[in-house]
This record gives sequence, structure tokens and C-alpha cells, in this order.
Amino acid sequence: MRLGINLGYWGAGMDGDNLAVAQEADRLGYDVCWAAEAYGSDAPTVLTWVAAQTESIDVGSAIMQIPARQPAMTAMTAATLDSLSGGRFRLGLGVSGPQVSEGWYGVKFDKPLARTREYVEIVRRAMSRERLSYEGEHWTLPLPDGPGKPIKLTVHPQREHIPLYIAAIGPKNLEQTGEIADGALLIFPSAEHLEDTAVKHLRAGREKAGKTMEGFDVCPTLPLAVGDDINGLADMFRPYTALYVGGMGSRKQNFYNQLAQRMGYEKEAAEIQDKYLSGDKNGAAAAVPHQLIDQTTLLGSVERIAERMQAYAAAGVTTLTLAPAGFTLDERLAALRAGTDALELSGLA
Repeated sequence: MRLGINLGYWGAGMDGDNLAVAQEADRLGYDVCWAAEAYGSDAPTVLTWVAAQTESIDVGSAIMQIPARQPAMTAMTAATLDSLSGGRFRLGLGVSGPQVSEGWYGVKFDKPLARTREYVEIVRRAMSRERLSYEGEHWTLPLPDGPGKPIKLTVHPQREHIPLYIAAIGPKNLEQTGEIADGALLIFPSAEHLEDTAVKHLRAGREKAGKTMEGFDVCPTLPLAVGDDINGLADMFRPYTALYVGGMGSRKQNFYNQLAQRMGYEKEAAEIQDKYLSGDKNGAAAAVPHQLIDQTTLLGSVERIAERMQAYAAAGVTTLTLAPAGFTLDERLAALRAGTDALELSGLA
């Protein structure tokens, strides 16, 4: 099992610290550094900055939002980043959510599975440097009855095949991801529930495409905090969990809330959402069960984290992405080093 890091969003006043974390991960031999985007920092700019100041770690978008860019533009960006980084770019895509898609980008959040499938097909076709033409429900290239003509990408990526990941939560999206992508980006993963909530759906998609799970990258992100006080460490992540389960999306369209329900927290997920949407964010955080946090993070001593890593590997994880927590840069770097220590102790390195 490999290790990655997730820097999250840029521009929160810790940009220098984030770069230092990426550089330390590079020195420690971490496999990939992911950056996110929502409606603040964009992933490609951050990844370019990181790639220019690291040596060997891959850089990946987790995610580039599908409603934010035309697929040909995404192919251009991926090819450029792969070329500039010396073949170190990984393309992670996702549909985002209805509020961001429609409120920020002005793109209807309809038929997300079909849109994703077409988007991936166009991106792959463009990155292969064949002349781009496509006829689908959501995109037609070139536009009919106009001056457009099939054009091919002029930039040469470093590699013939840039790894393509999709952020997936729901069963149908996971199955399609297994069918059309090289890897899956997962959030709030529980080793105890991973087979039922994710891997079996990914496997079904691979089988649909006539493939096995061999070579497919199952890549969840887990916050990491090191220390002896498990309850205190878990409390650090109460606001984070409450935000996603309670407030990330509408009452009817909150994919993280639905995931918590599939993990057996139906009553608790409803309470968290009720409190969060009513404005009681502290109450929502207090309502998050300790067990839910403990199952979806890496907490405790190096030895305890090593045991959890073994559980994730047994559940099918191939790249474990860590989000090292800490109030200072030194604490985050220490957590990062603890991650490599735990991996070595687990025997998975």
C-alpha cells in the first residue's frame, strides 16, 4: 500500500505550511500529493506550484470539477501539467454538488453519471492526440453547421496514458468509476464498511468492463492525528464531519449524509443534518458519534495507526491518502512522519 497526502484547499493563510508539508512528503517518499478545489483556490494552479518545488512526488487534482471546465480544456491542462512535471500528474475529476455546480458555475446538476461518462470519453480522446470529434447527449464536437473542425491537441504529455480518477460516493457512481476510470477518490472511508459502501460497486464496474481490480487504485483520504488522547483527537474532527454530513448539500442531496446512513448511522445522520441546517453548528458537531469519527480517521499512537492501515489494506485500499492535522507546521510535519513510521510498522511498505 502506498501513501499520499491531501493539502485540501489553498488560500486559508497556511500556503507556506502546505508547501512545506508537500516538500516533506516528497522527501519521505510519499507517492502523490493531492489538492482540492470548490469555489476558492483552483487545483491546477496549486499543483503547478507544488510540482515546481518538489522532485519525485506525483501531483493530483482531487478534484478538478467537471462543471468548471469544458472537457477539452481539462485535457489541455492535464497534458500541460504532465509535461511540465516530468510525467507526475494524475487527473482527478468529479461533478461537485448541485449548489456549487448551479450556484457558482451556472451549470445544471442533471444526469451527473451520463455527463461524467461523456466528459471522460472526450478528455481521453483529446489526450490521445487524435482529432477531436464527439457526438453525445451533452457535448457535440465540432458544433454542427458551423465553422468548427476536428482539431488535435498540440501539447505532448510526458506519458501516453495519464491516470484518471473519479471522486465517487454513491453506488451507481462507484460502479461507473470502476468501469471507466483508473482509480477512485473516496472520502469518509471506514475499513469496516468499505467493501459494502465502495469496493463491491467498483468491482462490479470493473467486471462490466471485462477487467479485474488489478491495477485499479482505490484511494481514500483520511485525516491523521497522532497522540494518546483518542477522544480529544477525535473531537478535533467533529466540525469537519458535521460540515459534510450535515451541511454539504441540501437536505435532499447530501451525498455524505447518505454515506453515513449506509454505514449504519441513519438516526445520527438525520440529527446532525437537522441541527446543522437549523444553524446549530456546535450542536451538530456534538451529535457526531465518536465511533463514526474514529472509523473514518487515523487517530492515536503509531502502533494504533499501523493496525488501522492493515485494516484498510485488507479492505482493498491501494493508496492511503493522509491529511495530517496539527495546529502548527511542526505538528503537521510530525504527523506526516508518523504516517511513514506507521506504514513501515504495518509491514505494508
